[in-house]
Amino acid sequence: MLYQEFTLENPANLNASLFSRFMALSREGRVRQSHHFAGRFENTYIDRDDIPEINELLTIVRARAAELLAVEPAALKAGFWFNAMASGHSTSLHHHDENDELLSAVYYIRVPVNSGALVLHDGDAATVVQPCAGKLVMFAPDVPHEVTVNNSDQMRLSVAFNVGPVGD
Repeated sequence: MLYQEFTLENPANLNASLFSRFMALSREGRVRQSHHFAGRFENTYIDRDDIPEINELLTIVRARAAELLAVEPAALKAGFWFNAMASGHSTSLHHHDENDELLSAVYYIRVPVNSGALVLHDGDAATVVQPCAGKLVMFAPDVPHEVTVNNSDQMRLSVAFNVGPVGD
């Protein structure tokens, strides 16, 4: 199973900016949501122009993906969406092997204690990834994965990515 973890150096300012901007845009109704399961929307989309703070992270994601895939970063594009998980919520088992994805990734912005773990499934085996703010996890898009229940009393916020080849 293709799987790699990275931790950004000094992510506090980036995470504070991303969290603040996400919350402001959510309050203003400038987000789109999809995948309504078990009482929550699993995906929250924000236009890239509305959250310029994401550009630094997109550059990092493409660079790390290029290293793993042995290609130039310019050969890759990355789409993103946010996952805001309130207390008591989880993310159902799924994969991202639907289009031209080469890698999937998640970056953790805000991670309260006991707010759920990422579980990557590989046949009968499972890899449990404990999230922490500033961690970037990359894995093959065909790997089934889920997020366990947020047992904290606070929202956990992450941003997910699908990385694929730049189109013609």
